[in-house]
Formats: sequence, structure tokens, C-alpha cells
Amino acid sequence: MTKRVYMLAPWIRLWHWGNALAIITLSITGISLHFSGSELALVEFSMAARIHNVAGVCLAVLYSVFVIGNIVTGNWWQYVPKPPGVLGRCLKQMQFYGSGIFKGEEEPFPPTPEVNFNALQAVTYWSIMYLVVPTVIVTGLIFLYPQFAPDQIFGMDGLLPIALVHYLAAAVILLFMVSHIYLGTMGPKVSSLFKMMITGWYEH
Repeated sequence: MTKRVYMLAPWIRLWHWGNALAIITLSITGISLHFSGSELALVEFSMAARIHNVAGVCLAVLYSVFVIGNIVTGNWWQYVPKPPGVLGRCLKQMQFYGSGIFKGEEEPFPPTPEVNFNALQAVTYWSIMYLVVPTVIVTGLIFLYPQFAPDQIFGMDGLLPIALVHYLAAAVILLFMVSHIYLGTMGPKVSSLFKMMITGWYEH
């Protein structure tokens, strides 16, 4: 018997898809900028630079919506790994993703309206949303407004370390996006979690 539980408010779903669009756009244009002049460049350099700058500002605005929305609604609590036994629950969830799901085992910590994320998701999402994404935004804005960059950092041109941090943080987000899409297929049905992010209802 299929049960439906309302999980996600409209603002979260709208923010999620807007954020996804911004990150996909930044990924495509960022790869094009980094590998300009090679076959990996998907968009012409000057066009990629303009689109990348606009998408970066949009990401910063969307992140502000995310932070303010989470504070106002109390949704920030969903991103906090709930003690006790966080490590044990993370390991159990990893075992499920690594082998249990392929054996037909039940989800050890299914999402509920009170706790949307299992411990592994909470740790990962908190790290991405409160550490990595702000790093990408801040370093990106410094590139957009280089007059605010220091002249030198550790004896190097001030923008060089910032570029390296921006690149590494962006690579982490790109890897997260790929794994996020893959893990999105691991609901009761392949389409369950994607459908929930559209309708707000979780079916199990």
C-alpha cells in the first residue's frame, strides 16, 4: 500500500530547482572558461564569462534566500546531524547505499517531515551548504570585483590563491551534484525522490 507524506514546502522546492539551474550553468560555463581553447570548452570564452558572472550573482541571491528562509521557518534544523550516534548511523547508511539497496533491504532511516535527511545526508548537506557553497560565492564575488582582493597573499598575487580555492570548491560542488543526482534514484522507486522535489509529497 502506497503512503503519501507531505515533506517539502513550496519555497524549498522553488529554491532547489533555481539553485540546481544556477549550479549547472556555472558548471558548464566554468568548465568552458577553465578549458578554453580545447575541445572541453562547451561555450565560447567571452560568452561563457558573461553567463558565468550572471549565474554567479544569481547563486549568491539564491543562497541568501536559502539562509534567510531556513532561519525564518526553522528549516535549518534539518541540516544539523542529530545526536546521539551520528557516526554509527552514517556508517549504516553507507552500508545501505553500498550494498543493502541492491539486496532489496529497507531504507534504515527513511525521511519524515520531522527529519528529512538521514545522518549521512545531514553531514554532507551541512558541509556543502554552509562551508563549500559560501566559499565558492565569496571567492567568485572577489573575482567579479577584484578591487576588493588583497594585493598579495603568502607572497603571491592576491587573486592566485583565491582562484585556486574557487576552483577546488567548485570541483567539490560538481562532484556533489553528480553523486546527489545518483543518490536521488535510491528512493522506493527510481523516480520517488525526484517526484517529491516537484510535488512536495514523499510516496513509500
